Amino acid sequence: MRATDGETGYKQRVSRQGPIPFFVHGLIEYVAAALFIVAPFALDFDSGAATAVSIVVGVVVLLIAATTVGPTSLVDSVPISVHIVVDFALAALLIAVPFLFGFSDETNPTAFFIGLGVVHLLLTIATRFTRAGAGDGLAHRSTPARDEDAAADVALDDS
Repeated sequence: MRATDGETGYKQRVSRQGPIPFFVHGLIEYVAAALFIVAPFALDFDSGAATAVSIVVGVVVLLIAATTVGPTSLVDSVPISVHIVVDFALAALLIAVPFLFGFSDETNPTAFFIGLGVVHLLLTIATRFTRAGAGDGLAHRSTPARDEDAAADVALDDS
């Protein structure tokens, strides 16, 4: 016998818990992308590696923000579950970048990458990627594919 949602309280996905709406998360990512692209020039990075990595990270964040299914996307192509994994991986990478690329002796880019890595990790943890009560747990816009997934999830939950 399978426990129902009300009996255990564990059925609800963790990604629903954060206080920050996904819309705000998306806006912050666009700002962060611009910040990564501008930071090497505004903060006077001496390391060519730090400059290159910062610009590449900015472009990657911009692409992920613009293509993830959600309220701030330009093209709905990356599933939210993939976005969440990329966010966690990116946060870890940002913290490690100064050591991996050999510019940990330079204060400005090291503090910038580690600081934004920690902030990105906290933002990802605090984001409510779904609306409470959404049928498939990841719905923000109605698309035929997502409507079919939601119907399949409801059918599985009822069995």
